[in-house]
Formats: sequence, structure tokens, C-alpha cells
Amino acid sequence: MSLPTIWFGLITILWVGYLVLEGFDFGVGILLPFLGRTEAERRALIATIGPVWDGNEVWLLVAGGATFAAFPEWYASLFSGFYLALFLILVALIIRGVAFEYRSKRPESAWRAWWDRAIFVGSFVPALLWGVAFANIVAGVPLDQRHVFTGDLLTLLGPYALLGGLTTLGLFVTHGATYLALKSTGVLRQRANAVVGLAGLVTAVLAVLFLGWTELRDGDPGSLVLAVGAAGCLLGALLANRTGHEGWSFAGTAATIALAVVALFLALYPDVLPSTTDPAFSLTITNASSTPYTLGIMTVVALIFTPLVLLYQGWTYWVFRRRVGGPRVTDSPPAGS
Repeated sequence: MSLPTIWFGLITILWVGYLVLEGFDFGVGILLPFLGRTEAERRALIATIGPVWDGNEVWLLVAGGATFAAFPEWYASLFSGFYLALFLILVALIIRGVAFEYRSKRPESAWRAWWDRAIFVGSFVPALLWGVAFANIVAGVPLDQRHVFTGDLLTLLGPYALLGGLTTLGLFVTHGATYLALKSTGVLRQRANAVVGLAGLVTAVLAVLFLGWTELRDGDPGSLVLAVGAAGCLLGALLANRTGHEGWSFAGTAATIALAVVALFLALYPDVLPSTTDPAFSLTITNASSTPYTLGIMTVVALIFTPLVLLYQGWTYWVFRRRVGGPRVTDSPPAGS
């Protein structure tokens, strides 16, 4: 197996980690104004992700950095062609992070309401636009012979891309609801379980349509198996939720996102950014990769530090594994303060 192929696989794993972990963060943020009907309930909802949300975003930084180092041509074409969409995602993530920090700085309900809206918007926009971005990566974009994007914003908003955005939005809402059902108590837990059933059914329809369309366009037997597996995991998550097995339900939605992401990358391989102008202009793992020397050094560094990062993040989740709820939440500062 060549080094470019290995790093394509590692970048896939990084995106899986980011979208699975940040996915439930986004879902909690989107559900905040709907499930949290009092200030105490909203603080409890934010407290469920308070210890982990900023750590989850590190996966995005590592995925971006790995892409820049391993596939600089891919990084350049991607970030120039998708500049506006990625800029909107970045602004939304900044607003969301600031909202977590500032909502507790003043006691007025109007102040906190505005920051709660910022958390909702800062979660909704990336949840939608990441799906749009990945759908365009798989489907391809207009690239010229210099691998320069020649389209515009409307080029990225076709029916397939928008369906991809709605699919990730639905997946993250369902994933966030299963997380809240696992991490909360009392009435919040009941509301979260109710959302899983409703959002999960809508998401199942969207996911089947999107993954089916993907397989018809670019699929192969391997990605088809993974897509079917993702659909099965989602249905299993909904069944586990109905039978009260909230841990299995959360594991099911996490597996759904993981298998769906791997299916998309497998459908993309060996391209990293197909050209709809001319297939000869497409970026592949070969013509977009760094030198073997660079990839070799990166591989050694990854083998040393990746296990340490995984152990640390796993320890964090273990420390904060208990459910959130009860009167103590109202006396404790919310996330980020």
C-alpha cells in the first residue's frame, strides 16, 4: 500500500472522528431552543457537552492540517473553490464558541437568549454546509487544467449537494438527541427520546436517498456495502431507542455517521477532487500528494502522537461519563465559563 493511499485513509479516519464527535455537539446546539424550555434546562443541555465540545473541534484542525501537509494540491483547490462555504462554517464555529463562553457573563434573560440563538445558528450552519461540501467533493466540481475551481457559489448548490446537506443536518440532530437521551435525566431525557424517533425516521429517508444517489453516481461494491451498513445501523439505533437501550442507540447513530463517511471516501477514491470539466483535470491521490519523504516523516509523527491523543480524549469522556441533571446543574456555571 502506497503512502498516499495510507494518508488518504488516515484523513478519512480524522473526518470520521470529527463528524461523529462534533456531530452530537451540533445536534445538541440545534435542539437547545426546542428541548430547553427553562433557563435551568438550557444550562443542563449545554452542560452535557461543556467538557468536550472544544476538544471535539481539534479533529477538524488535525484533518485540515493533515490535508495541507499530505495533499497540498487538494487543500489548495478545495479551500479556494469552497472558500465562501468554508468561511461561513468558520464564522459559525467562532460564533458558537463565543456563545458558550459569554452566555453566562450576565444574568439578564435577554442576554442569554441572544447567545442561545447564536449557539443554534452556529450549530445549524455547519451541520448543513458540511454535507453540501462533502457531496460536492464526491460529485466533482469544475476544475481547469491547473486544478483551479472555475465555478461559483451556485455551482455548489445543486440538488445532490443540498440533499447531502439535509442528510447531515438530520443525522446530527438525531445523533445529538441520542446523546442527550444518554446524558440527561428526567423530562429532558424524555423529550430527547421523543426527538430520536421523529428525527430518526426523517433522517432515514434522507440518508437512503442520498447514499442511493451516491452509489448510482460513483459507487462500487465496497461503498455499497458500507452504505447499506450505515442504513442498518440507523434503523438499529431507532429500534434501540424504542426499547430503552440509549447507549446502543447512541452507538448506532455514531456508527451510521462513521460508515456513511467511509462510504463517501471510498466512492471518491482514487480521486480526491474530481473535475466535471474533464476527467483528465481531476485531482487524485497521486498528482495531489506531497513527496514520499514528507509523507514518510508525517507517518512516523502520526504513529507516535495519535495514540496519545486518543488516550487523552478517551480519558476525558470517561471522567465526564455521568448523566447531567438535578438541582446541582442550576448552581454550576455553564459550559465554557
